[in-house]
Amino acid sequence: MPAPYFYEPQITNGATHFTCSEETSKHCAQVLRMQSGDALSITNGMGGIFEATILEAHKKNTSIQIIKETTIAPASQKLVVGISILKNAVRLEWLFEKVTEMGVHTIVPLICERTIHERFKTDRMNNIIQSAMIQSQQAWLPYLSEPISYKDFIHQYNAANKYIAHCEPTVKTSIKDLPSSNDLLIAIGPEGDFTPTEIEMAIQSNYQPIGLGPTRLRTETAGLFALSVLKTF
Repeated sequence: MPAPYFYEPQITNGATHFTCSEETSKHCAQVLRMQSGDALSITNGMGGIFEATILEAHKKNTSIQIIKETTIAPASQKLVVGISILKNAVRLEWLFEKVTEMGVHTIVPLICERTIHERFKTDRMNNIIQSAMIQSQQAWLPYLSEPISYKDFIHQYNAANKYIAHCEPTVKTSIKDLPSSNDLLIAIGPEGDFTPTEIEMAIQSNYQPIGLGPTRLRTETAGLFALSVLKTF
């Protein structure tokens, strides 16, 4: 059975001993009932994986000894997803969880002209992303941006290949016909779609319009579908 896997951003390369955060300590000592000598693995979310054993299990400050350190190279593909915030936060949380499991590089919540949303809870979303990284046994934590306006996103983020998915009846390239790329960015709009003005703004900034198929998809479905097609392994 694999050792339990945790996220500790404060752990540094070359460390031989470490005191776990209260959250990790509580999970070790109270939830898993781990004891001295038990094995665990920790990632710092920046490529480091640390295999360790518990020296002293305590619900607030479990101490560990690091036995082995491994550095995992970042994925060769840098995939940035800019996606509209949703009024239904649960659906957006589900999307962030799934794209993290699939290995997205950057997530940018967008405020578009037709975006309808409540307050965006950045801390909660970061916790969901961290949990998804741990569950999927990854060593790199995706970057989650603060919500920004669509206009700022278009002008601040860049990539070798930039795509905007929309439902307007104009000339578009099917996503299935796109070449593979190690540096790409895709924009997904709200369920009311991007406005014609937003689409034109993207085209003027060298975005390529793409279609995601014959059916109209929910925002979170569109995001996950696009990622599943564009992601390389």
